[in-house]
Amino acid sequence: MAFLSDALARVAPSATVAISQKARVMAEEGRDIIALSAGEPDFNTPLNVRRAAIKAMDEGKTRYTNVDGIAELKEAVAAKFRRDNGLDVTAADCFVSSGGKQIIFNALMATLNPGDEVVVPVPYWVSYPEIVRLCGAEPVFAVADDTTGFKLKPDVLEAVITPKTKWLILNTPSNPTGAAYSAAELKGPAEVLLRHPHVHILTDDIYEVLVYDGGVFATIARVEPALQKRTLTMNGVSKSHAMTGWRIGYCTGPRPLLAAMTKLQGQSTTNPSSISQWAAVEALNGPQEFLTEWRQAFQQRRDPVVAGLNANTGLDCPVPEGAFYVFPSCKRLLGKTSAGGKLLANDEDFVMALLEETGVALVHGAAFGLPWHFRLSYAASNAELEEAVRRIRGFCAGIA
Repeated sequence: MAFLSDALARVAPSATVAISQKARVMAEEGRDIIALSAGEPDFNTPLNVRRAAIKAMDEGKTRYTNVDGIAELKEAVAAKFRRDNGLDVTAADCFVSSGGKQIIFNALMATLNPGDEVVVPVPYWVSYPEIVRLCGAEPVFAVADDTTGFKLKPDVLEAVITPKTKWLILNTPSNPTGAAYSAAELKGPAEVLLRHPHVHILTDDIYEVLVYDGGVFATIARVEPALQKRTLTMNGVSKSHAMTGWRIGYCTGPRPLLAAMTKLQGQSTTNPSSISQWAAVEALNGPQEFLTEWRQAFQQRRDPVVAGLNANTGLDCPVPEGAFYVFPSCKRLLGKTSAGGKLLANDEDFVMALLEETGVALVHGAAFGLPWHFRLSYAASNAELEEAVRRIRGFCAGIA
């Protein structure tokens, strides 16, 4: 339409949202759908957190708050960064927003100009390059595929940095691959960044609590403290505390950047939900023991999914180190035809045929910048996952 902005024309719709919506429509039409396309814990928000929200409402804490979050929540955020991440910060170094995505949007919108570049490792969460484009800047893609364990190597990072580079976006554990950098693996990229002081780092740590097999989470501002003054460390309660609908993200970073983000947020959403903020105070300050149980539950789901997808299917599924996704390659099955007669020319054909013929909803790898793959979220019940794997195996067996 003629009155729509040029900026909007630069942005593609979210593939994960589109496929999830298609799956919902099919379910409403009576199809037996197993939706593994969205990244959302299937656990309920902890009871103490829900009770804190009720208490806040009963006490009338339902008014506007400070744009960048209530003092109590910023104190809780600072305490969390000190306790869990070894970052020496105070509440004045912290910022709260309506979800982690708004943190990213605010930071990029507040800093990017036309001609600026943002390094985005591939594969990436679908919104990173679109937000960069919406801000009028250019995403520059650095491939970190299955040959490197889906991790950005120092020489690849070095090769894509130019005088126009303003940010590197780093996500660990990763959506969509589940790759989780160790402290040692972050040292190489950190050394590159030390040689390029004009590059800032936006580290998306939203899956921090989901690192498996005894691995230890690492964040780059702790691995290399000299980078902290130009690093925005983003996190939130969505994945850790099953609070996706509460819409609370938080971060710590340079105070001038936080001031700019506050200015921007003041002219957009203003403050996050007051009720959600009080719930998040309890989430961060309250008991955390359940996180171990949830992490164990996710790992117990991961292992049979990986084994099932690798069992004579023609798929190649690496074992993810964190988050709750697997990112298998379907490359060996492409160019063939499904049992339903669909030519599988690419990974999108594969997932769409799978949805139509079996009712299992996944997201194709090209949506994350890496064709020949697909993403499956194992944030679902054991019964759903077992049935989904059974259907996928049957679908693969019918390809000829």
